[in-house]
Amino acid sequence: MNKGIEIARGKTKVLYEYPGQPDQLVVTQTDAISSGDGARRSEIVGKGRLAAQTTARVFRLLNLCGLPTHYVNGGEDDDDNEMVARRCNMLPLEVVTRGVAAGSFVKRNPGIQRGALLVPRLTEFFVKDDANHDPMIAPDQIVAQGIAAPHEVAAMTEMSRLTFEILAHAWRKRDVLLVDLKVEFGRLTGGENKGQLVIADVIDNDSWRIWPQGREELMLDKQLFRNLENVDAEGLARVKEAYERVADLVGTFPVMRPGMAAVIADDPARMARAGEVVAALGQLGLPTVRHVASPATTPGYVLQLVAQLEATFARLMFVAVDADGGLRAMLDAASSSPVLDAVGDPAQVAMECAKLLGLEDTVLYGRTLLMQANARSAVLAADAALQQGQAGVAFG
Repeated sequence: MNKGIEIARGKTKVLYEYPGQPDQLVVTQTDAISSGDGARRSEIVGKGRLAAQTTARVFRLLNLCGLPTHYVNGGEDDDDNEMVARRCNMLPLEVVTRGVAAGSFVKRNPGIQRGALLVPRLTEFFVKDDANHDPMIAPDQIVAQGIAAPHEVAAMTEMSRLTFEILAHAWRKRDVLLVDLKVEFGRLTGGENKGQLVIADVIDNDSWRIWPQGREELMLDKQLFRNLENVDAEGLARVKEAYERVADLVGTFPVMRPGMAAVIADDPARMARAGEVVAALGQLGLPTVRHVASPATTPGYVLQLVAQLEATFARLMFVAVDADGGLRAMLDAASSSPVLDAVGDPAQVAMECAKLLGLEDTVLYGRTLLMQANARSAVLAADAALQQGQAGVAFG
């Protein structure tokens, strides 16, 4: 990948200018691995490639879900461990979302059993300061020290939680428990949406704890390196094998599973309503087909449609647009696929479809979470405007 002069160098990555693109840069992952704020350091040949792959695949998933990130492209084998990202002014914070009690959290909270599920999720902030071992910082201290504004603290909390839930969903589909997750944020320095807070830096196998089958002894993350009694070739080989497995699994994350919503009206007069539902489904990226078929006047055609559509699409649901529930009842009786009524707000109908298909599709699951978060934000913004005249925060 074409790159310019070196801008900055960290423990595991190097940043370069991107010629001709002043608002972007090239992020190169190195083969270094470290723990204990850099006290233990080693090199694993090929780790940079695996870290770049994992990071790019995670960010592609988040982008597909609609979350704002700094990722543009790159990160695969032919990119030489490099990816292109938008330039950011990074906040000196690590934001950790915890779904299971582990690591430093257990040490700080001895009354909580290791491995206990944390519901609701817990978000903690830490200052990036190796010399002082990344001390924990409270949200009000972040604001008081001028690190971030109150609305940015709220946005980081929400976005880190959404990122955790999306990745937890993806890992659950692979029988792996996401224990905790560290992310970082930056403000875009130029271009479209200059100043926007985005998820930045990297998210790779150093950024989380993951336990296959929910068993800590089967861990696949950097804790393997931390736990090595002797950092020798054999131990590092085991760590690399885990990182290779993780990169392969994460490679399946950003893929939407094919699905189809069949919107069927029982009368031509209700096609406008069907169109509203189709438009709402399109906002979530759900493909649709539309038909008119009446259980009263064309019952044979209804049955024929059900058979044809179920033979064509592996993941299908029906949305019945009718007046008296007759079409819904007939579709329910004839089909083995889910059937919904087009009653109420079209956006809510689309959301119900997305929730059903999102059981197996992390992209749709993430888009659903984001729409819910933005709906909450809109309500809070309306109340803030009423009470104080303040604006709300949208995440995508």
